[in-house]
Amino acid sequence: MKTIKFIPVLLLFVFASCSSVRVYSDFDKKVDFTPYKTYAFHKNGIDKVEISQLDKKRILNAIDRELSAKGMTKSEDPDLLVNIFTKERERVDVNQFNSGWGYGWGWGWSPFMWGGQNTIASTSTEGTLFIDLIDAKKKELIWQGEGVGNLTQNRRDKEDRINEFVTKILEQFPPKEK
Repeated sequence: MKTIKFIPVLLLFVFASCSSVRVYSDFDKKVDFTPYKTYAFHKNGIDKVEISQLDKKRILNAIDRELSAKGMTKSEDPDLLVNIFTKERERVDVNQFNSGWGYGWGWGWSPFMWGGQNTIASTSTEGTLFIDLIDAKKKELIWQGEGVGNLTQNRRDKEDRINEFVTKILEQFPPKEK
């Protein structure tokens, strides 16, 4: 009976650990992050990002939601400036497998092989989202988060995907020393 109760918990951990967004962060170790309570978006930097206005708005709304959940507030006189940067690249995956019948064990070519090899190539677009947090008074980068994962063109899925990217990245802010 205990095993039946354990299975849903195990599945939850398996699915939670299989996130398709890989995140990384870096920060200035000399900075104390506790005084930072307010933020604003760095308009000049965000205007240079080459993505659609709709996607830009989705990203900024997700950042706004996550920073607000951390107790930060948007301000005209901010402690932090938030900037974003994006990159994307086409990813090609090639898989080869033998679909024939073989004779015996071993390496190398066998005259007893029928069917031959099959090659399957698939492409996907991999995107990277950088979120930079800049000290507004010193104009210095103090924290940078990066999320890498596959992108989608489906509008409904796109919004969920952007939220996942931003949530995973900002989980690492403020940094915790190990």
